[in-house]
Amino acid sequence: MSALGTLSVVFDLDGTLVDSEPNYYEAGRRTLVEHGVPDFSWAEHERYVGISTRETVADWRRRYGLSASVDELVAVKNGHYLELARTRTTVFPEMRAFVERLADGGVPMAVASGSSAEAIDVILAGTGLDAHLRTVVSADEVAHGKPAPDVFLEAARRLGSDPADCVVVEDAAPGAAAAHAAGMRCIAVPYVAAQAGAPEFATAGLLLPGGQSEFTARAAWEWLTGTDRGRHGPPELTAPARELSDAVHGPASRSGRKYFPER
Repeated sequence: MSALGTLSVVFDLDGTLVDSEPNYYEAGRRTLVEHGVPDFSWAEHERYVGISTRETVADWRRRYGLSASVDELVAVKNGHYLELARTRTTVFPEMRAFVERLADGGVPMAVASGSSAEAIDVILAGTGLDAHLRTVVSADEVAHGKPAPDVFLEAARRLGSDPADCVVVEDAAPGAAAAHAAGMRCIAVPYVAAQAGAPEFATAGLLLPGGQSEFTARAAWEWLTGTDRGRHGPPELTAPARELSDAVHGPASRSGRKYFPER
């Protein structure tokens, strides 16, 4: 029997478990340079945090007028990313401690990420997180990436868990929106400080505006077990319905277009 009863925990990967965004930025920068876009900045990269690779490069094609196909761009970017990820991916120490504490308690866990399955496997194996995180869902395996709830719902299915019994750990606004749409509670640890006030985070059961600097394995565990409700408020469930995403954001949110405003 798990120490947390029927509760399961689903982790986002990039920016949540590992500090991979610098690698994604560099992979994206190299890809765009090769396709005639020499000045892709970190600030521009930040707008794609939490969005799947496929949806990111699809927006690049529109934004920069690229002639290469989405498949070609994904392949090039993934190639650059995997080269970087194999040698310089860092796990956030408190997140590793949290995963290990959950594992010791027998809590079912999964990873649900917008990255490719190959990239997820490389990171988990290279960091040793695969010892505890064996259930993995890539956005490539579902119909829609975040902010649609598909990856989280598929993770719950593979764990054999009711979505209402799942808690998502996320760093980005689209991921928090996806958790809400899936009917799951969310521990929000914003990677981009400017996103901390995003309305998508308002539904999080536990919001840590300071990001990783504020997250501790002990505090997260105490929140899950309900011993810290006085400070953070009770982890109330959202309505478990895929239709909630359409009701709140409109059907277009499922394609990620909500997060790509026109300039």
